[in-house]
Amino acid sequence: MPRLPVILSKGQSRNPEKRGLEEAVAAQLAEHDQLDVIVMPHIYDLKPESEGYQTLSQIDGDFIMISWLYTRSCHWILDRNGIRGHAGDILLSQLQDDDELEDELEDELEDEKERVLDQLEIPDRKIYSLEFAASSEPSEFVEEVLRIAAQSDLLEWIQGKANQEALERFLEPVNDTAMGADGALPVLGQTGVTEVQDPGTRRWYPVIDFSRCTNCMECIDFCLFGVYGVDKVDTILVDQPDNCRKGCPACSRVCPENAIVFPQHKTPAIAGAPSDAGGLKIDLSLLFGAPDAQDVAARERDEQLMLAGRSPVAKDEEQDLKADFGTISMERRQPAEPVGAADSLDSLIDDLDALDL
Repeated sequence: MPRLPVILSKGQSRNPEKRGLEEAVAAQLAEHDQLDVIVMPHIYDLKPESEGYQTLSQIDGDFIMISWLYTRSCHWILDRNGIRGHAGDILLSQLQDDDELEDELEDELEDEKERVLDQLEIPDRKIYSLEFAASSEPSEFVEEVLRIAAQSDLLEWIQGKANQEALERFLEPVNDTAMGADGALPVLGQTGVTEVQDPGTRRWYPVIDFSRCTNCMECIDFCLFGVYGVDKVDTILVDQPDNCRKGCPACSRVCPENAIVFPQHKTPAIAGAPSDAGGLKIDLSLLFGAPDAQDVAARERDEQLMLAGRSPVAKDEEQDLKADFGTISMERRQPAEPVGAADSLDSLIDDLDALDL
């Protein structure tokens, strides 16, 4: 019988309530023998060659990912690491009202712009990204997973659609929680919970939402740390993610399509929440006389340049460019330098973040 992989991505936080929810959801899902339950570290921190992504690359069809990330962020983190598919529809979300608003705004904002997504080859499968923050009740995640399983192509056997007897057999839980072998890649098709032992290290880098990106190159012009590059067909990509300066979201603020996401940022709109739909940008700070998004981005970038021992962008150059082009993007004027290893202050900040105070 076909089995549906369900991946649980543990959060960075050491908060016992969050860890308890992760464990409870995994245990309850493992009671259903039609599911392959795999637990792995935070997918944002893992690199493409990691054991976690090797495991995900074994999956050819639909699968479900449950993480502490917004749905949008989770989908495009997977995409940048070579795990691609169409976004599956979910009903369990922490921002249901905002999701409905986003759909309405996207309908109103349809235009003729060409998006990078239109040029990508996406496998014919669905990836369902659920958010741990959507509920504190493990049973609600189980119900949503079983709902997705029931409507998934998983139930379309070679002989055709599953009959009612097969459907009931598929949805009937059994108590079998055999654990996988430690240190080995999970074997898809076994029952119980398998955990990927691949902790990784905390990272900070941008993720591009190609369903919004128009390949305008604003980000590659604005960033002076060599984070962005282009592929063989001149499509923008995050080329050197670990060159990104920790805590700096400046390029996200200057993106005209809100296509750049920093999944660990404290501000929901920058972290991937669906509050800013399509190309619509509403900067509420202007109502209160605060600097606009471009000025904030320029200041954030200059602060990081100085922390890296480099000169900030000259104000007269920046003003000339804003007057000429209406943006603050600019050509690189200093060679990109790799970011050094994390120092003791970085480690201390990571430890404080992990406490989730």
